[in-house]
Amino acid sequence: MSEKILRWPDLKKKVPVSHVTIWRWEKDGHFPKRIQLGGNSAGWLESEVDDWIEQRAAER
Repeated sequence: MSEKILRWPDLKKKVPVSHVTIWRWEKDGHFPKRIQLGGNSAGWLESEVDDWIEQRAAER
C-alpha cells in the first residue's frame, strides 16, 4: 500500500490555517510532523492528518 503524501496546497485545503500555525503546532507536538522529501521539499502523511482531524472532531 502506498501512502499519499500531502504537499502544502493539499494540506491547506484540509486544514485552512497559515504555514506559521502548522509549524507552531508541529513544534508543540499538536500536529503530525512533516516528512522531508528532499532539499526544500516536505509533505505530510494524509492518514496522519485525517486522524488528527478526526480527533479534533471527537473532542468537541
